[in-house]
Amino acid sequence: MSITRRLKGELTVGAYRAGGAFARFAPPPIGRQVTNAASWAARHAAGGRRDIVERNLRRIYGPDLRGAQLDRRVQATFDSYARYYYDSFRLPSMDAGAIAAGIHVEGVEHINAAMADGPVGPVLALPHLGGWEWAAAWITKVRGWGLAAVVEELDPPELFDWFLRFRESLGMNIIPLGPDAAARVATAALDREVVCLLSDRDIGGNGVEVEFFGERTTLPAGPAVMALRTGCRILPTAVYFNEGDGVTGVVRPPLPVQREGRLREDVARITQALASELEVLIRRAPEQWHLMQPNWPSDRKDVPHTGA
Repeated sequence: MSITRRLKGELTVGAYRAGGAFARFAPPPIGRQVTNAASWAARHAAGGRRDIVERNLRRIYGPDLRGAQLDRRVQATFDSYARYYYDSFRLPSMDAGAIAAGIHVEGVEHINAAMADGPVGPVLALPHLGGWEWAAAWITKVRGWGLAAVVEELDPPELFDWFLRFRESLGMNIIPLGPDAAARVATAALDREVVCLLSDRDIGGNGVEVEFFGERTTLPAGPAVMALRTGCRILPTAVYFNEGDGVTGVVRPPLPVQREGRLREDVARITQALASELEVLIRRAPEQWHLMQPNWPSDRKDVPHTGA
């Protein structure tokens, strides 16, 4: 590894470590003011990522969203993304009582039923929305269940290692995305862990074609394949930031995952059903959708410079 690359990694990790310390020790009113100022600067420096946010918001609100109204909604998205980090960095220092007081879960009966009656742990299929790390802290610290999550490798590697340790401090079993991820996820489900899969972006590029917000793209096949092979329940889930403090988790009813035909056809049908559920969850709070990478073929064609 070159000295320049190593130095970049150390500086990046140092910045996240400093942000974590600030989030834990700064009074919340000051913390929110600082994160909002940082989000304003990030939006103006974001370039292609800002363009992707604009495109996503127009997919939801329609092509007439423009001008000052579009600018406000884009800024709200960056504010929400900054809050994601601020809240996440505070979670390791919060005890179970504080986490329980900060989250309200709608549809908790669906998780309870899956854990009580299902042969394996359920899959919580989430979009990149709101503060999903709250769900992890609630599952592990409040409910006492095991939790496995598949995460994308980050560059530089030092940053991935830092996030790995951070998420493990919340009690997560972290599974890096890679060739053995599917087998490790299946093992976690068979061990009756709750499995969290971010499902609104096909990182590997070999997913299932679906219609998503009126445009064809691909989404990961993992949740559908898991359900068909292990019998786990797929629970579309999102965690929304409240206007003040705290969050609201929403767990939708399990998707129908019965075998009806060939495996490929069933995977396609279930993944399309999941895409429709993700649309419902995202439309509830579009400005909390933090997807800032190309997600449709037209994104990759029209917005080439996103840093993704």
